[in-house]
Parts: sequence; structure tokens; C-alpha cells
Amino acid sequence: MAWGQAVRIELSDEERIELQTRIRRRKIARGDAMRAEIILLAADGMSNLGIAEKLRITRVTVATWRTRFAAKRLDGLLDEPRPGAPRKIGDDKIAEVITTTLEKLPAAATHWSTRSMARASGLAPSTVHRIWRAFSLQPHRSETFKPELDSGWGTDGERMDIRH
Repeated sequence: MAWGQAVRIELSDEERIELQTRIRRRKIARGDAMRAEIILLAADGMSNLGIAEKLRITRVTVATWRTRFAAKRLDGLLDEPRPGAPRKIGDDKIAEVITTTLEKLPAAATHWSTRSMARASGLAPSTVHRIWRAFSLQPHRSETFKPELDSGWGTDGERMDIRH
């Protein structure tokens, strides 16, 4: 391929149907529909400049999506992951919060609160809340008995748990 020459696009019947479906869908991101239209116009033999003028976008945008489609086919039209801040909490810390929530009880309480777990784990209460929400944990929704608070139930330190 010479410099400045557009990548030739040839579509299978299935790809053409999929791209046409994407354009007609009511609930689709505008960018996704535009990418599908770029590829359909390119497959019909239109130049990058012609596509850019018709869709009111830049030639660089057309060339980018044409090249990505040629390399990865329909998967090339998906958004690539964008850079972001790296996670500050590792999997081991998350596992520790989950394990502690499920297997241990705080001193003098029947269940963990976000604040008590935050103090025990060294995390912010909002972080504990996000972890619990991500794993559908609701410590306050289980009925528990602490033997030292409810005398006569089991041995010291034993947790009796009644789930709904």
C-alpha cells in the first residue's frame, strides 16, 4: 500500500448486514453508527475525502477507522480501553475486606458497619462501601447473635448466623 492510498475494504454479506443494522438501531452510540457508516461507504468505493465530506468529519478519522477495520474487522470498530489512573487497592486488600466481612464480627457489635470495617482495614468508608456494593455484601441484612452480648448462645466467639 502506497503512502496516502486508502486501505481497500471488502465486506462479507454478514459484515454488511451487521453494519447496516448498527446504523438503523435506535439505541446505539452516535460514534458506533458513524464508524459503521464509514466502513459501508468505504466498501462502496468512496474515498476518504469523500466520506469525510459526506459525514462532516476529518479525513484522519476516516483513515483511522478504515485501517482498524481492515486489521481487526468488526472488532476493530469497538472502543479501545482508555488510559486511567491505576487502581490504588490491590486484590489482596479487597479479598481481606470480603473475608473479614463474611467470617469475623467486630468487637461489641452484631455486624460490620462501613465505618467499623474502614477502621479495621485502614481504608476509607466510601471504599469499603464500594467493595461491598461490587460484591453484593450487606452485613446489616443478616441476623447475627454475639455470644458475649446474648448470653446462653453457643461458646465465646462463636457466630450464629440466621440468613433470610
